[in-house]
Amino acid sequence: MFFNLVILVALFLVGFAPASSEVDAFTYNGFQLGNLSLDGIANVKSSGLLLLTDSETQGQGHAFYPNLIHFKNSTNGTIFSFSTTFVFAIRSDYGILSGHGLVFIIAPQRRIEGALAYHYLGLFNSTNNGDRSNHVFGVELDTIYSEEFGDINDNHVGIDINGLRSVAAEKAGYFDDTDLFNNLTLISGQPMQVWVEYDGSTQQINVTVAPLHVGKPVRPLLSLKCDLSPILDQTMYVGFSSSTGSVPTHHYILGWSFKTNGKAQELSQLPILPRFGHKGTSRFVKIGLPLISLVLLIVATSMVVYYVRRKKYEELLEDWEREYRPQRFKYKDLYTATKGFREKELLGAGGFGKVYKGVMPITNLEIAVKKISHESKQGMKEFVSEIVIIGSIQHRNVVPLLGYCRRKGELLLVYEYMSSGSLDKYLYDRPRVTLNWTQRFKVIRGVASGLFFLHEECDHIVVHRDIKASNVLLDGELNGRLGDFGLARLYSHGTNPQSTRVVGTLGYLAPEHTRTGRATPSSDVFSFGAFLLEVACGRRPIEPRKDDDDLILVDWVYSCWNRGNILEAVDPNLGVDFVPGQVELVLSLGLFCSRPDPSFRPTMRQNLLFLDGVVALPELSALSASSSGLTFDDHGGFDDFVNSYSSSLGYTHSRSPSVTDSFLSGGR
Repeated sequence: MFFNLVILVALFLVGFAPASSEVDAFTYNGFQLGNLSLDGIANVKSSGLLLLTDSETQGQGHAFYPNLIHFKNSTNGTIFSFSTTFVFAIRSDYGILSGHGLVFIIAPQRRIEGALAYHYLGLFNSTNNGDRSNHVFGVELDTIYSEEFGDINDNHVGIDINGLRSVAAEKAGYFDDTDLFNNLTLISGQPMQVWVEYDGSTQQINVTVAPLHVGKPVRPLLSLKCDLSPILDQTMYVGFSSSTGSVPTHHYILGWSFKTNGKAQELSQLPILPRFGHKGTSRFVKIGLPLISLVLLIVATSMVVYYVRRKKYEELLEDWEREYRPQRFKYKDLYTATKGFREKELLGAGGFGKVYKGVMPITNLEIAVKKISHESKQGMKEFVSEIVIIGSIQHRNVVPLLGYCRRKGELLLVYEYMSSGSLDKYLYDRPRVTLNWTQRFKVIRGVASGLFFLHEECDHIVVHRDIKASNVLLDGELNGRLGDFGLARLYSHGTNPQSTRVVGTLGYLAPEHTRTGRATPSSDVFSFGAFLLEVACGRRPIEPRKDDDDLILVDWVYSCWNRGNILEAVDPNLGVDFVPGQVELVLSLGLFCSRPDPSFRPTMRQNLLFLDGVVALPELSALSASSSGLTFDDHGGFDDFVNSYSSSLGYTHSRSPSVTDSFLSGGR
């Protein structure tokens, strides 16, 4: 009797379990009783549909099977074969326009910290995207084209490993029984089924997609030979991630099955998707007809108001916004994030306006909001510049621009928050915390890497024009990141810059820039030289003194070298805990970058080689002093150095300089 009772209880529990009783296997035919781990805006509807994101909220949603899955053989570390299948549907409120897609993932944790929505699909951010330590495998169903991730189009299926730059991708579709390829539109709103299979013995990944009632095609859409043993841990979580942007979009999962060392169970009796549009035709006839005249009046009035507002505020959406526009934030969200832009959240202020710290609602993402004031000298032109330039840049040593907002006369830029603040607060005004030499050199190397990227690796040459310690921000790990691109300019490779307006900060301006107004990568190198001396010496490029005889930092460092002790210029806050040879390299390189003739300054590519010790810096005997400032001998040794390395570094040596214009003309 007792044995029969136990059997009945077991059968009862099995009948209500969301997953099958097999080890590391489960099946959800709808999610009414599903014990899922959800976060973000994901939720389960009463019909049993899993809704990762909806059209009411911009954000991200995650849904995971709550238990860990074993993926590795504990004895030899080999990856088990696994198989999963799921049915999804993506519906946009605007037809062919779509929000971002969804991705099936295998990850070491259920909660994804620091992930961004929008094109990051709720998985990564600009810092960790592509990081090998992520240990994430995914299959993306992507409905937005992202150039920075190398997407093939705006309707594709991709295999992702540790990042969103797919290692294999194909446009969405399937092969029928005659091996004919049929296109699929992922945002059609129709249910589709996906099969993801990994053979542990052959290390083969197959991904197949088809309309729900077609059946699994024989030929997969994607096949990739890949050993997942370095990617997957002993145990992992499996689930889904999705995000939305400015276009309201629903991401549904109707059913899901998974199994290791076997074939995932087929899905059946799935919940029904809600109908497109509304059923209330009779309600419209009953209620809508008496109000037709009112509706027409409202529509006509709205069109007139729209036309008037468009003419009056035409600048609210200009051509540059349509072409370059990153994510546009709602003013209400930024107002909430910064607690009404209250003074307690103020991070800093300057000629451009004020910067506030904020925490975005729902996602809890920390941001910095740069609010440009009405009386700002930078104004619209520099705001446009920053949107266009930094909005397209993704580099670990450049502060990421997440998006922007425009409301009437207010201009706002939204950045990823850099928790350690700007570099200058660690150098000046008796800082409570100073950086040791190792930390400073790491920042210098990072800024050099960022500038090299801007000058040579971007689609366009980007000249920053305002490199200084206050425009270098530090993240939580004290990595240096270039910020404040409000004065930056870009132009195509192989062309010449056209700007003739002198902008920048005294002490960092190159002499030729003050004469011609043209900013070039070489003028950035000059500013980088002043920055090197600034960081190593803990002094500003120009320091007022009581006798009205300003201290010019580059002159002072040169005089220390001329007396045979360049290390005399080192920041006293460093004490004796530094690497003398490395400090001397930075000080010497600062002097070389400060050469008045731009043709004799090293490029940022060469500066990186010097800093990394790949190429030795020449002796400073090439420098000499005159009454007019810092100058260079005709045959002081640097000429031979340039000639000897010109083939490997691409360093052009066009002529031997005579006494040049004063170095100080660029900084006073």
